[in-house]
Amino acid sequence: MIKKTITILFLGAMLAGCDDLFVPAKENNLGIDYMYQNPEYADGVLGNAYTRIPTNSYTFNDVATDDAVSNDATNSYLKMAAGAWTSDNNPVARWDNCRAAIQYINLFLSKADGVAWAKDELVAKMFRDRVVGEAHALRAMHMYYLLQAHGGYAADGQLLGVPVLTEPEDKNSNFNVPRNTFEDCMQSIYTDISEALKLLPDEYKNVSAESEIPEKYRSQGVTVAQYNRAFGSTFFGRMSGRIAEAVRSQAALLAASPAFSAGNTTTWADAADYAAVVLDRIGGVNGLDPTGGTWYNNVNDIKNLVSGSAPKEILWRGEKAQSNSIEADNYPPSIWGKGRINPTQNLVDAFPMLNGYPITADASGYDASNPYAGRDPRLALYVVLNGSKVGVNNNVIHTAADYTSTDDTQKDVINNTVGSSTRTGYYMRKLMRQDINLNPNATTQQDTYHARIRYTELFLNYAEAANEAWGPTGRGTHGYSAYDVIKAIRSRAGIGTGNGDAYLESVKDDKEKMRELIRNERRIELCFEGFRFWDLRRWNSDLTETARGISISGGTYTDATGYEAGYTGGAFTPVDVDARSYKDYMNYGPVPYSEVLKYGELKQNKGW
Repeated sequence: MIKKTITILFLGAMLAGCDDLFVPAKENNLGIDYMYQNPEYADGVLGNAYTRIPTNSYTFNDVATDDAVSNDATNSYLKMAAGAWTSDNNPVARWDNCRAAIQYINLFLSKADGVAWAKDELVAKMFRDRVVGEAHALRAMHMYYLLQAHGGYAADGQLLGVPVLTEPEDKNSNFNVPRNTFEDCMQSIYTDISEALKLLPDEYKNVSAESEIPEKYRSQGVTVAQYNRAFGSTFFGRMSGRIAEAVRSQAALLAASPAFSAGNTTTWADAADYAAVVLDRIGGVNGLDPTGGTWYNNVNDIKNLVSGSAPKEILWRGEKAQSNSIEADNYPPSIWGKGRINPTQNLVDAFPMLNGYPITADASGYDASNPYAGRDPRLALYVVLNGSKVGVNNNVIHTAADYTSTDDTQKDVINNTVGSSTRTGYYMRKLMRQDINLNPNATTQQDTYHARIRYTELFLNYAEAANEAWGPTGRGTHGYSAYDVIKAIRSRAGIGTGNGDAYLESVKDDKEKMRELIRNERRIELCFEGFRFWDLRRWNSDLTETARGISISGGTYTDATGYEAGYTGGAFTPVDVDARSYKDYMNYGPVPYSEVLKYGELKQNKGW
C-alpha cells in the first residue's frame, strides 16, 4: 500500500536532460496530488518501477546451480543450494519488490492524465503517451519476473501466478485477495504490452525531418523539435517499443516451457514468433553481432559509447560508468581480487571442442590429460583456467594443488586460502575487463555498463521455441530456423569452422538432440548472467546435480566432487556428498510465508 503521502527517492530525468536514467534527489514527503503540477515528481513515481527492476545488476545466482560455487561461506545462494531455501528464507524472492513496483505504476497511471506534462499542448500529449506506454510495459515486465519467481502449482493442482492488480491500493483496499491463474497473469502481460506498443516508439532517437515523425503526430502538426522533445535520444535507456517486445518474448518463452505449458495457452510457436518480431527488425540471423560474445570487454565499443546509443549486441543497457567492483570481487586473489565466483567442472565440461563435438563424443579428440587443448575459444574467454593470463599485467594464474611459489601467486591455488582461493580450480573471467589494476598502490577503474537484454538472448529464445514448434530446420513464417541461429552463434565463437560444424550437421534432423545442443549453447553464451537457475526450473531439469571441481597435481587432472559444501571451522574441505539439496517441488518458488500468514486467500505453492 502507498498512502496519500508518499516518499519519492528518485526524480525522473525526463525533463532534466540528465544522462542517467534516474538521478538521486533529496527525500521529499509530498502529497500525491503534487504530481499534477509537477511532472518531475510524477515521473519520480514511475521511476520507482525502474529502480526495482530485478535485473538492474548481476546477481550471480549461478551459485545456486551446477555452474558455479562461491568461496564466501555466507553467500545466500550457496546456503540455498545446500538446503536452506524456505518460504521465509528466499534469496530469489521478487514478491515484495515487484509488487511494490506495480503499485507505484498503478498509482502513476491513475494520475497520469491529470499531470501538466508541458505547457505546449502537443508536447504534453506526447509526453503523456510515452510515460503511460512505459508504465504499461514496466507493469508487464514486473509481472513476468513475479511469474518466474513465484508462479507454481497449488495443492489442488491449479497453476497460479500472483494477484493481478491494475488499480492503486490505499488503506481502505481489500488486501486479502487470491492469486490469479498463471494464464490470467500471462494475458495481463500481453494486454499491457499491446497498450505499450500503441504509445511507444520502437526506439528513442532524434528525427531530422517531418517525414520521420509518426503519422498520428504528424497529422496533428507536430514539428521535429516538438517530437524530439518528447521522443528523442534523451530518453534512451527508458522502456521503448523494442524493449517491450523483448519482454513479451521472455514471458512467452517461460509460459511455453515444460514447467508451465500445461497451465496456459501460450505455445512454442507464439514464443518463437514473439522473439522473431524483435530479431526481424535487425535482419534476423544476419543481425547477429560478430563481437557480441565479448561485449563486456570490447574496449573500443565501450570507449566510444555515448548517451543515446548501444553496441550492436545490446538491446537494453544501463549507463556507462567508471567501476572496478566486479573485478574486485572476482579477480583471482594474486591480483588483489576476492575470487568469489568459481565456475564448476560441470560448466567447463559443457564447452565443446573446437571442432564442435562435445568432449564426450568419440570424434571430439578430447584429451583428459590435456583438457583445455583444442577447446571452444569461449572457455578461455569466460573461465580462468590453470595457466591463464589475467589482468592488466597478464599475470599467470596457478590453481594446481601442488603449486608452490614464494610470491602471491600461491593465493590462487585451489583451497589454499579460505575466503579467497578458488574451490573448484577455476575463477570467473566473463563480465570483467582485463585492463583494470587492483594493486592498492595503483588502483584503476574503467568504463563498464550492465547489459539488461542482449540480442543473443533473444536469438536463443527463438532457437529454443522454433525447434520445439517446427523442428530444427523449420522456419514458421520467418526466414531462419533454430539450426540457422545455432550455426551462426557457434560460427561467431569459432566452432566447427574447419569441418563445417559436423556435429551440428549430425543433429539438425533430430529435435531432441537439437534441444540438448540449444540448451547447452544457452548455458555457455549466457553463463554468469543470471539465466541458468531460471532455465533449469522452467525446463523441469534436475537441480541437484553435484557441483564438481578439478584437482591438478603432478600434472594430472582429477575430477573432484564436493567442493560446493563441507566447510568445517571456517575452512572448506572436499566432501563426496551431493550438496545440491533441492526437492522436486522447488521447480516452483514459494509465496512468502509472511504473506500466506496474513492473507488467507493466498494459496501457497505445493510443498512449501
